This record gives sequence, structure tokens and C-alpha cells, in this order.
Amino acid sequence: MANRYVIIGAGAIGGGIGGLLAAQGTPVVLAARGEHLERMREHGLRIRMPDADVTVPVVAIAGPEEIELTPDDVLVLATKSHQAESALAAWADAPVGDGTAGSELPLLTALNGVSAELRALRWFRRVYGVCVWMPAVMLNPGEVILRCVPPRGLLHTARVPAELTTEEDRVLLAEIAQDWARAELEVPLPEDVMPWKYRKLLGNLGNAVQALLSSPDAGIVSAVRAEAEQIYAAAGVTLNSEADEKRFRSTLQTRPVPGAPETLGGSTWQSIARGNGTTEVDFLNGEIAAMAHRIGRTAPINSALARLTRQAGREGLSPGAITPEELAASLGVERA
Repeated sequence: MANRYVIIGAGAIGGGIGGLLAAQGTPVVLAARGEHLERMREHGLRIRMPDADVTVPVVAIAGPEEIELTPDDVLVLATKSHQAESALAAWADAPVGDGTAGSELPLLTALNGVSAELRALRWFRRVYGVCVWMPAVMLNPGEVILRCVPPRGLLHTARVPAELTTEEDRVLLAEIAQDWARAELEVPLPEDVMPWKYRKLLGNLGNAVQALLSSPDAGIVSAVRAEAEQIYAAAGVTLNSEADEKRFRSTLQTRPVPGAPETLGGSTWQSIARGNGTTEVDFLNGEIAAMAHRIGRTAPINSALARLTRQAGREGLSPGAITPEELAASLGVERA
């Protein structure tokens, strides 16, 4: 039987993955909420790309109560990191034959940060981490913007923990890579995905800077990442090689999307720009603070940046509401 992919959190990343799969005829169900859900139900999902603009009919649901799960389903968690806990709890006990989703189905964690996999293992027996490189934005309900020509995204995927990998896992991962390749998504299969996710986290630490300032500031971002690298070293974190990272990322080629804003920010910028009130900063910069605290150290720059981003969300501030000089002073860093 062919796999059916159930995308939990069909926003920019989840909608992009699910929409591309659906466009190729792969069985897909997109779980979403609010106006985005209603637009997809009524009009399908519009996918705007540099070289194509398509609207794909999709099956869209609000939650597990609206679907009958089968043993051939693969769950893909693609929420923002701070929304993962509630989604995991909502889906884990959904019935699958004589068992539940948590006991019977594989779960892919296609979201930022390095904590989703361990959190998912509280509910799901088989968890597969996904390191997501996929420039995608959702600014309007029922529509996602993908900024790459093929491949549209790069998604390293492996079982977590890696030492539990079985031949059954390898067969499943090969099927996923094949299905997703038809949808113009590249899925490398490393033995261990967590070194990739930890290096990706270093890149994501600049998301909060971009969200607060509306554009990156190299000096501030450099200080934020340098502090994280010190914590990594002290904590003994293993990273994939920088050369491998650059080699794979060079396969992604971004191009302008007709009619779309040229400057489109990352996940934290999108949350601030849409006035969501909350962001995933506690699982990005806050993750560095947590790592530091676990080894008896502090990460004052990342901790302060997380606090300022939480404050911006609560107060409904727009990107660019503070200046680079103000942010640097608040973080206690010097700009380049």
C-alpha cells in the first residue's frame, strides 16, 4: 500500500510539503485551523513559486477527530516549535486499528530546534527527525510561497535516537525519500540527523534579530551565534561538518516569486509580522539558555534576545519597532 502523509500544521513548511505532494497525486491530508483551513477547504491550496503558480485541491481537516487513520499513514509534524506540545498530545491517542497513532504510526518532526524529537518520544514510539531547509512563507490564508526552484527544499531525515534504526526504518525512509523526490523535495538520509539539526539551530538563532529589526544585523547575529558555539563546546554537542552543510545547501537556489515581496523573513519574523502574539524563540535562543543552565553556565545574550522577542510578541510590536543600536545595547554587544 502507498503511504498517506498526514501533515499536522499545514502552514508555510507543512503546507509547502503537503501541497507539493498532493500536486503529484500522493495521498495527503492537511491539518490546519482558522481561516487558512476554510480557504483550503473551499478553494484548495495555492502554491506560489519562482517558476510556477498552482492551486492544488487538498483534503483539509481541523484535527484527528475528522480522519480515520490507517497503518499506512505517516504523520508529519510541521507546527512551529512552541505549538508542538499541544499537537502531539492531540494526535497521539487517535485510534489506529487496535492501537493508537502513538503506538502504531511513524512521526516525522519537520520543525525548527532540537527538542521536538525528545518531546515527541513521550507520546510516539517511532520518531524521525527532519532538518528542514526550505525557504517558505505563509502570509495569507490558503496560500504558501516557496522561494526555491527545484529542489524546493532539503530535508535530512533519520530515526531518533539513531541507534534504534532498524531495517524497517530504512525501508520506510527510502519510500519517503522517493515519494518526496517526485514532489521536488530532496530527502538525504544520514545515519544521525541531530548533528544537522544542531548546526541548523545556529543559523536559526538570527531569526529573532531579524524579527525585531525587520532585517538582519551581522554584528549582533555574530555575537548571538558565538555565545551559542561556546555553549555547544562546553556541552559536548556534535555537529555535522561545515563543508557538508555548505555542499548540501548549495543545491538550493532561491529566485524571486512573481508578485511576492522580495524581502520575506524567517519563521519568527512571520509570527511577529502576523501579530500572532507568540513565537518559537524559546525553542531557538531559549534552547541555548536551557543548554547553558543544564551545565551550570549562563547564556546572557541569547537569554536577553529571547526575552525581548517574547515581549515584542506580547505587545504586538511590528518588525523594525526597535533600532539596531537599541537592540545591541539591550543585549550588551557591540555592532560590527
